[in-house]
Amino acid sequence: MRSAEGAADDLAAWLHGSAHRLRTLDPDEDDDADLEPLLDIIGDARVVSIGESMHRVHEFFALRHRVFRFLHRRAGFTALVTESGLPEGRLVDDWIRTGRGGLRDTLRNGVSYGFGACQEMLDQLTWMRERTATGRSAPRWYGMDLPDSSASAVPGVLAALDVLDETDPHYAAHVRETVLPLFGYLPDDRTGLAQAAPSLRAYLALPAPERAVITVGIADLAARIRARRCEQIAALDGGALAEQRVDLAIRAAESAQAADAFLQAMAAGPTRTWPAANIRDAWMADTVEWILQREPRIVVAAANGHVQRTPFSAPPFVPDPMTTMGGHLADRLGDDLVVIGTAFGGGEQWLHRPDPADPPGHSRPFTAPIARLDPSSLDAAIERSGIGDAFFDLRTAPEAAALGLDVSTGWHNGDVVQPGRARDAFDAVAFIRTVTPWRTWIDDRGLDRR
Repeated sequence: MRSAEGAADDLAAWLHGSAHRLRTLDPDEDDDADLEPLLDIIGDARVVSIGESMHRVHEFFALRHRVFRFLHRRAGFTALVTESGLPEGRLVDDWIRTGRGGLRDTLRNGVSYGFGACQEMLDQLTWMRERTATGRSAPRWYGMDLPDSSASAVPGVLAALDVLDETDPHYAAHVRETVLPLFGYLPDDRTGLAQAAPSLRAYLALPAPERAVITVGIADLAARIRARRCEQIAALDGGALAEQRVDLAIRAAESAQAADAFLQAMAAGPTRTWPAANIRDAWMADTVEWILQREPRIVVAAANGHVQRTPFSAPPFVPDPMTTMGGHLADRLGDDLVVIGTAFGGGEQWLHRPDPADPPGHSRPFTAPIARLDPSSLDAAIERSGIGDAFFDLRTAPEAAALGLDVSTGWHNGDVVQPGRARDAFDAVAFIRTVTPWRTWIDDRGLDRR
């Protein structure tokens, strides 16, 4: 049997021989010859998922931006699908297509989890708008996640009302009078980086009958708007644009229903006697399939823990493995899916924490060195090889190198290790030797810093 040391040597040799080295991460770099091997890795797949080992990292934003530009120009990929709320995402796509509204307001209101608060995202959207405005192409933007940073169903309801106000005004008035007031429990100040926490606490504090009334109201909305699709398209004078608006409104109402189910499951968590269900990732997988009905080829960008094909676990917080978005998509799409995970060698991370003087939902950003890599992780194995930024097709690893991959305990999600076999989770891995914090342009109170 091959020793662990021998397997590590074989892995290091394969890494050096098979590395597709990245000359730059700069999306504005015109020479993209170093990305050409991606075309062979991707083949004819309609979905390319790109993970990130942690959020708010400059290099991961730059990588996905550069890869999307390349695939958009060279391989017919028409849309970027992100880990952000679906109903809010319509604001971003509208700005890209029309330029209506301010870019920074769009980033604040159209991108969930505060992910729009960085120069990297601003640059991504600016490039997409410029391509559209100059007539060279029209890249599309979609959110695929639950609304309101997974903290409430409100944006889904409001997006549905944008169409219902025109197509079903009497029912829209009913929703405004009876459903929207049910969300009065949400905190008035929801501008902080950690705003989801007090919003979730407020929901969990509601009596069960009040939560049930919200569930019924949202279910009625989703069922009615879906059942009256033909009437609503006709009320908007028909045509492809009317169909697009109505279908997005229907999907937004369904996002509200999914968010409500996610929150109800959270409320039941302390007393349930059955395993948890990953409602959020199932919703994202369904949304990716919904987008594929509208786009020929797409890039999906999210955390490694969402795009990986294998179940997610994070003991002791998530002790029971749960099916990820990538697991659902692998089951449904087969060869139409290629998953690229990320790994890193070290660096600095962007974090935030509340101060006793901060109001609820607000926290203070800070940066910190990344802890020493787990020596048995995939990240550490690549780091020890001395290779710089590069990507690797894990499917091409010969038996000896595969053994070295398989004896690694997992891959890093930030400072912790996600257990599993990398070859089962990812088709390829992009390795960034040194990561740095993103470049923010607003603080946690929404104030412009430039």
